[in-house]
Amino acid sequence: MTRTILLALDGNEPGDRETEALVERALTLAEEESGVVHALYVVDTGRYGEPALSSAEIVVDEREDEGHRLLGSVTASGRARGIEVVPRCCHGRPHEELVAHAEEIDADVVVLGGRRRPRKTRDALDEVVDRIEVVAPAASA
Repeated sequence: MTRTILLALDGNEPGDRETEALVERALTLAEEESGVVHALYVVDTGRYGEPALSSAEIVVDEREDEGHRLLGSVTASGRARGIEVVPRCCHGRPHEELVAHAEEIDADVVVLGGRRRPRKTRDALDEVVDRIEVVAPAASA
C-alpha cells in the first residue's frame, strides 16, 4: 500500500539541522512504506501580506524564493533515494493551507517540525499547530 505523506516545511534553509531531520523522517517513512512525499511550503499572507506594488512584495518574493529552494532540495534528496516528491509552494495562512492540502491529497501522515526551535520560529509553529484540529480516523468494526 502506498502511503501519502505530507511534509510541512517552514522558513528554514536547506541544510538546516532541524529541517534536514524533518526531511529525513518524511523520506524514511516513504522508503519504508513505498510512499509519496508531498512537500508543502506556505508563504504566510497573514504575516507578510499578498504581493502588491509595495515594499511588502519584496519580502513575499524572498519567502517564495526560499520556499522554492527548500522544495528543490527536498525533491533532489528524494530523487537520489528513488522517492517521488511532489513539491507545492503557495500563499495563504499556514494552518488553513496545511489542512486543506492534507484533505486534498488524502494524506495518511503529516510530518511537522518539532518544538525545539528558536523562540521566534517556535512561536510561529506553535500558532499553526494550535489552529489545526486533529481528528483520528474512526476505528474499524
